[in-house]
Amino acid sequence: MKPLDEQTAILMRGVDFGDEQIKQVMERELRERLHEGRPLRVYCGFDPTTSQLTLGHTVPMRKLRQFQELGHRVIFLIGTFTALIGDPSDKDSARPQQTLEEVAEKTKGYAEQAFKILDPDQTEVRYNADWLAPLTFADLIRLSSHFTVQQFLARENFAKRHAKGDPIWLHELFYALMQAYDAVTLETDVQIGGTEQLFNLMAGRKLQEALGQRPQICLTLPILVGTDGHQRMGQSLGNYIGVNEPPEEMYGKVMSIPDHAMRNYFDLLSSFEPAQIADLEKRMADESLHPMDAKMTLARDIVAIYHDAEAAARAEAHFKRVFRKGELPEDMPTHELAAPQNIVDLLAEVGLAPSKSQARRLVAQGGVRLDGNKVESIEETVMPGEEAILQVGKRRFVRIVQK
Repeated sequence: MKPLDEQTAILMRGVDFGDEQIKQVMERELRERLHEGRPLRVYCGFDPTTSQLTLGHTVPMRKLRQFQELGHRVIFLIGTFTALIGDPSDKDSARPQQTLEEVAEKTKGYAEQAFKILDPDQTEVRYNADWLAPLTFADLIRLSSHFTVQQFLARENFAKRHAKGDPIWLHELFYALMQAYDAVTLETDVQIGGTEQLFNLMAGRKLQEALGQRPQICLTLPILVGTDGHQRMGQSLGNYIGVNEPPEEMYGKVMSIPDHAMRNYFDLLSSFEPAQIADLEKRMADESLHPMDAKMTLARDIVAIYHDAEAAARAEAHFKRVFRKGELPEDMPTHELAAPQNIVDLLAEVGLAPSKSQARRLVAQGGVRLDGNKVESIEETVMPGEEAILQVGKRRFVRIVQK
């Protein structure tokens, strides 16, 4: 096992609380617990709001992996019950509520995606519906008696909504309580989360102490921005990169981020050390390195992490061919068309849209082209005849031929 100072430095790297005093307390307590020389129980929860994990989810997972590499026990918690409410931490309105059936469907393959980052042999997968669903109303009263309404209303997003007179639904207050009870049930030493989740993590610390447990250490990490370069990465915003996306798609999406977002991606997603990142920034500043070349370095590194070096090289060649030379990809899939077909049905059938509703949105947003011409209406019909190229966005193509 690595020396205590080295372990602490590794585990505190990149941690951000926005409060120096909290950071000092957490670092001191982490050192104390590491000094005990035993594997710590470390967890992070992930609510299945969609069926796909994004690169944003991997930010806390990479910290979990660091704990694993230092010999600690990691718990990958799937929020099968908390997902029924949805975390309100970074929202200015209530999330749409899900059903148990919707959540169950989305959890399929969740752990397998996580194992692109985590070591499956050192990962314990748990589902919080196992202990949250059986709680009685009396249990809820007992647990909630440890918190005040004022504590919840002091949260930034709730305070803003309260000041504007916007509704704060009672069920939203239960989310932090449920997450706190996760920490109690799992008897965790450390919980990982995003900076916007600090209140929830500290609630777990408070509830553990109230119920006679040693309070957990809270480590929060910065938020990864989406491909738009401004808002948090999320599928509902369409600014995400999925961990299971093909190499060419992943590479192209990284290349689409604004230059100002590169540092965020280098820091949170790449395999580069801080000194290497600083050198890249210095070279861009003195114009000895073009931002496009730096971004290609970033894209190649990220694709190699989730696929391999060969896939990254192929993705880069594909990008250069399609985007720099304006050529169509050599490996474009082909679809045989036997009869006239509506554009929405065709997009869904060939896999350029996951559903017909998404296909309609893509057309409405101007993201669909047929032979280079923008498709203007969802009523458009594609006729069999001469070969045509159906394109969605800048990276996905299907060759349409007559059957």
